[in-house]
Amino acid sequence: MSVRHLYVARHGRADALGVLTDDGRRQARLLGERLAEVPVAAVWHSPLPRATDSAQELAAHLAGVPVAPAEELVDHVPYVPAPAELPPSWAGFFDGYDAAETAEGHRLAAALVARFATPPPGDDIHEVLVTHAFQVAWLVRHALDAPPLRWLGLNSANTGLTLIEYRTGLPPAVAFFNDLSHLPDELRDHA
Repeated sequence: MSVRHLYVARHGRADALGVLTDDGRRQARLLGERLAEVPVAAVWHSPLPRATDSAQELAAHLAGVPVAPAEELVDHVPYVPAPAELPPSWAGFFDGYDAAETAEGHRLAAALVARFATPPPGDDIHEVLVTHAFQVAWLVRHALDAPPLRWLGLNSANTGLTLIEYRTGLPPAVAFFNDLSHLPDELRDHA
């Protein structure tokens, strides 16, 4: 039985404009060092600069591994709950989302799952996704077969590493979530 090993990480620490900071670059390099012994086939990243730069820093430790953007990994709200579904503390977060934004978020979330949350068609594969907190949460929620609303509250720290494994005929397995063991304490953003 072949396995897709999906290593999912949020980008490194960024400034208010979304530019990777020096600490964020160091976080990404340390994550790359952690993954250096894994037989990674590809590094996919969000097209946003903080994820692109994190992927490049990380991939410097993965000799010869291709690095490419994936539209599905862009930062977006994957699911906008109906007002009746929302805990009161979250109500303001979704103010202003219109039907077009909601539909686009749903489209991207479905495309993310369709592209990456499946068993491989052939041999085992190890892939790294460098993305954003909401996309990490959406993939974990999907793997656990939780209701769509449950992506809320799954917080991922900068370069927090999550491993999800997909096997044919079996439910996905979340091996670990938001692991920060590759970072010294001063670089750990406790989400």
